[in-house]
Amino acid sequence: MYKIFIRPVLFCLNPEAAHYLIFSMLRFISFIPGLLFVLKALYRVKSSSLEREFFGIKFPNPVGLAAGLDKDAKAFRELSVFGFGFIEIGTVTPKPQTGNPKPRLFRLVKDQALINRMGFNNLGVEQAVERLKNRKDNLIIGGNIGKNTLTSNEDAIHDYVFCFNALHEYVDYFVVNVSCPNIKDLHKLQDKDALIAILEKLQSINATKKQSKPILLKIAPDLNSDQLDEIIEIVQTTKIDGIVATNTTTTRSGLSLSDDEIVKIGNGGLSGKPLQERSNEVIRFLRKKLEPEFPIIGVGGIIKPQDAKEKLKAGASLVQIYSGFIYEGPGLARGICRGIRNWELGIGN
Repeated sequence: MYKIFIRPVLFCLNPEAAHYLIFSMLRFISFIPGLLFVLKALYRVKSSSLEREFFGIKFPNPVGLAAGLDKDAKAFRELSVFGFGFIEIGTVTPKPQTGNPKPRLFRLVKDQALINRMGFNNLGVEQAVERLKNRKDNLIIGGNIGKNTLTSNEDAIHDYVFCFNALHEYVDYFVVNVSCPNIKDLHKLQDKDALIAILEKLQSINATKKQSKPILLKIAPDLNSDQLDEIIEIVQTTKIDGIVATNTTTTRSGLSLSDDEIVKIGNGGLSGKPLQERSNEVIRFLRKKLEPEFPIIGVGGIIKPQDAKEKLKAGASLVQIYSGFIYEGPGLARGICRGIRNWELGIGN
């Protein structure tokens, strides 16, 4: 129904307008007594074969919603009914910021992809905290944290510490985002010394808390082998709990668009189907060199259940979807869960 009736209407709107319309619809249905319960029963795939445990957290299934869709923790409860095992909010920053000028989000329908240069637009971490205080269920929430655009890289550590302290009581794990291509020079924080300083500081604060929270690092797909080796060294030095692989890419290879169309869209991070194989390559590289049980969350180009299977075969422990959710609709997480369950039961190939 989504692809036949709903998506054509949404795709008549510009992508940001469609996003806000969907969030308004989600808030509306949340006020209809019993409807969220019905949707949850419809979309949830409950099976012990889907359960996973990583960094001390028991996941009901391995399929999560990636950061970027629910930046301000406005709809995590409503989104959770569509079969997700966990939801990642953010990226949040200490202060509110409007992000980059519009237009800044573009659909590449033929390529099943998106290009965005949102620029960490969000209402600030404190507003997200106020909404997360109202959690009334066992939904697993990750907090994706970043720095404000106007904060220099030299002072970035203070922004990460601020967000970490503010969210600590209200999320189940953290993702440190230093790899988004839409914040000027943010990628430079992936350099070894800068990244170790940030992660070690967060780990030292974590150790003082009543209950420590897992810290993961989100990395770019555009890192070369030497840079990925450095990431592995950083992981081993700082003893963080996992990696999210990968963020969006700045490359434009293999798209159906002409060079002029690509230039017209401009800068931004590419997500969706074209990112799939590079994301898988990064996961394979990491899995070969990290401990067998070290958690990797695979994200990038999951459009169909088979794509999630390829991520898991490459070495991912869990998977996240974003662009696929836009293109395939609310049944994608359910379809992936059914696929994983069937694969593990030996049904299908």
